[in-house]
Amino acid sequence: MSTLTNYYSYVEQAKRIDPNGEQARIVEVLNREMGEIMSDAPWLPSNDIWVNKTTRRASLPTGQRRKLNQRISNSVSRTTEIMDVLGMIEDFCDIDAKLVRSMPSEAVFLSGEVDAFIEGMGQTVVSDILYADSNKDPDAIHGLGPRLGTLDARFVIDAGGTGSNLTSVYAVTWGQDTAFLMYPKNMPSNMGVNHTDYGYVVSETADGKMVIHRDHFEIVFGLCVRHPRAIGRYANIEQLSVGANVFDENDLITLLNNMKTGPGTRLYMNETIMTQGQIRLKDKGNVYWTPGSGLGGEPFLYFSGVPIRKIAREILLNTEDAIS
Repeated sequence: MSTLTNYYSYVEQAKRIDPNGEQARIVEVLNREMGEIMSDAPWLPSNDIWVNKTTRRASLPTGQRRKLNQRISNSVSRTTEIMDVLGMIEDFCDIDAKLVRSMPSEAVFLSGEVDAFIEGMGQTVVSDILYADSNKDPDAIHGLGPRLGTLDARFVIDAGGTGSNLTSVYAVTWGQDTAFLMYPKNMPSNMGVNHTDYGYVVSETADGKMVIHRDHFEIVFGLCVRHPRAIGRYANIEQLSVGANVFDENDLITLLNNMKTGPGTRLYMNETIMTQGQIRLKDKGNVYWTPGSGLGGEPFLYFSGVPIRKIAREILLNTEDAIS
């Protein structure tokens, strides 16, 4: 006889009920800051079902100098095509109906599980935006890190760190003609995880039947970079606040000046680099780091007028490998 595996047991149920018999309030210690990256970016439909094709200008006619009565040859412009792929992340939450109905509050229990799945999948999406590599995994999107995986002293700036205990600052100028997140054409988008509550259903396998409560979660998304200067990376940063190969704001100034920037430009860093920026606020000579607040009054930082978003180091890692 088969049993549900990777599902909820009596032990897990017991942990979710207080000694007084009420539904336990779960402390969500695994929730992470995701830097508002999914709300910073515009969400647009792809121009094909599973890919988005971008046509970029590759060369321009330059004209030719000539003398009177001298013929010149024709000129043409050239274009290139860039293909950005979409990826699909999906999950089910199947719970034995008997366990759900024996909880102090079915609604509270199920709502908590939905929140956990959406949080977890949201973290996966943000991680993929940063690190997924479609060259290594054909089912994945192509993230910022792999696109910016080679130092060029222009759009990928080197802090000089070596080894595999490094971090990066990622810069993106979001916009319809620069970079955006996408969903498949002809499909609706909730700009996040789509959730369907199927309620109580009969689950049937070769071993028999059982009644379960089923929720389904999915997101189909991709990262489209239409303009090559819309993304940048300050890479190979050591975690220390002083010494060699550490964060240097001069390098970040260089990166931003090389990029195409505008109202949609955002900087993404983890708390290691964010802390160093906040410490610089105390310096009387500081002119680049400035505090601000969002529409809801939540404080955040600007660097040279560009909003900074903090992403937890469990997502934007302190364990990146050095690139060259």
